[in-house]
Amino acid sequence: MVKEYLSVTQLTRYVKRKFDYDPYLERVYVKGEISNYNPKRRNSHQYFSIKDKGAKLSAVLFQKEQRKLTVDLEEGMSVLAVGRLSVYEKTGAYQLYIDHIEPEGLGQLYAAYEQTKKKLAEEGLFESNLKKPLERFPRKIGIITSKSGAVIRDIQTTIERRFPIVKLYLFPAVVQGEKAADSIVKSIQQADEDYDLDTLIVGRGGGSFEDLFAFNEEKVVRAITKAKTPIISSVGHETDTTLSDLASDVRAATPTAAAELAVPVLIDEIGRIDLNQQRIIQGITSMIRREKETIKRLEQSYIFRQPRRLYDGYSQNLDQLTNQLMRVTDNQLKEEKYRLHLLNQSLNAMHPGIKIKQSASSLDTLTNQLHSAAKQRVTDSKKDVAALIQSLDHLSPLKTISRGYAIAQSKATVIKSVDQVKAEDPISIMVSDGLIKARVEEAEKKDNDFKGDHHE
Repeated sequence: MVKEYLSVTQLTRYVKRKFDYDPYLERVYVKGEISNYNPKRRNSHQYFSIKDKGAKLSAVLFQKEQRKLTVDLEEGMSVLAVGRLSVYEKTGAYQLYIDHIEPEGLGQLYAAYEQTKKKLAEEGLFESNLKKPLERFPRKIGIITSKSGAVIRDIQTTIERRFPIVKLYLFPAVVQGEKAADSIVKSIQQADEDYDLDTLIVGRGGGSFEDLFAFNEEKVVRAITKAKTPIISSVGHETDTTLSDLASDVRAATPTAAAELAVPVLIDEIGRIDLNQQRIIQGITSMIRREKETIKRLEQSYIFRQPRRLYDGYSQNLDQLTNQLMRVTDNQLKEEKYRLHLLNQSLNAMHPGIKIKQSASSLDTLTNQLHSAAKQRVTDSKKDVAALIQSLDHLSPLKTISRGYAIAQSKATVIKSVDQVKAEDPISIMVSDGLIKARVEEAEKKDNDFKGDHHE
């Protein structure tokens, strides 16, 4: 049997296909310690190892996945990595292609962070309408941070340089570790309740997600939102955002920025006051100058130089108005007298005696007219009654009988059709001089052209 030798490439590709099509290697979860990590390659692909005491695994973190990191990886950091195993053909080495990586232990912290954030957001603790405005010219500022370190020095130096007249109060607090949250809450409550501060700065320097986690604690966030004093939060670097930042009244990217937000520049404010003072003085001076010019112009006017002329004109106008008033009064008096005369004539025309005579004459006329109308109405009514009596007489059944006709009845009902009786029925026949009792022998119905009733 001839032995078939494979090339290195063929063998490597064969092994690679085995890796790529193995369902157990498509997604693996690995934990270990970072080794051979180069932090200078943060803007490109990262090639490093993940190891433990017994083995080392080559790993690749592409730039696209690296941008998703929420924390910076470091040499020796214990991590949890998720990815797929494959073979790199050029070296024949198998390696882990990482889809997600995070420091070991941070998974629970991130979950707690998101849970607390969602809960507090639903309560509205991050809403803008809860934010308190900062005092523009504060007298007293409190600072909650570690009593040693760069943060307090940066804040103090910046404030003293910009606004040296403000008084600073330091409230030392533990800003990292298990006791940090309680320490921060205690300092916030003490500063807010006991010192009548205008502004409160809460912050610390940069650090990992774990280092800053005290500022994500629910108790710290609630203490910030309950405080009456406006709070500036400055936690970590500019890219770090804690729940304390979201709940505070103002968020600053750095401690220096927090100090700049807390106070204005005194020299600039003094310059602004001087400028406004100059503008006010200039405005008042211009106004006084204009008023003086107005007074001077009035003093030189015709009226002020000859004031009696003004009086003469008013006196003449008064005489004219007086004469007009007299004429109007006389005219109104004449009109009232004439109107009174007309009313007197109308009153005489409406004298009761005259009215009574006119009414009596009208009453006599109406009485005569009423008698004539009543008499004519009686005559007309008699004629109408006579005509009605004559009409009734013509229509009377007795009148018909008197002319030789008879009326047949069955059971007190006038017989109008042979259908109303049958043989042997008793009937009554009314004639002009009496009533005939009879019995039906036969009821025979005639043709339609037969007119009149037939009775037996």
